Amino acid sequence: MNLWTVAIIVLALNLFFGYWRANVDKFSLQWFLSVHVPVPFVIAFRIFAGLGWQFITFPILVGAFFSGQFLGGRLHLWWKKRAQTPATSCLVRDVLRAMQTSPYREEARNE
Repeated sequence: MNLWTVAIIVLALNLFFGYWRANVDKFSLQWFLSVHVPVPFVIAFRIFAGLGWQFITFPILVGAFFSGQFLGGRLHLWWKKRAQTPATSCLVRDVLRAMQTSPYREEARNE
């Protein structure tokens, strides 16, 4: 695995944690966990990919980490404003619930 593949995985993983972080009180236990729980996974991906500990990998992976957290928070705000179902702390739950209550699903059943 190369550096950019790991960076995309880190960004995608942090979308979920950023989404969670956006719905909890700042500096609460859940906020702390949403920021720090992904760190061991990032380290594991780094080791699994065999990236080593070269300096050039740090800005890219740290940038992917914080970009994922930021985009997850923005996604939560977007969901809160535009979605027909209320936003919770779990992106997967919100997407599944939206799929179940989707008007397009009802149209497909009626056809």
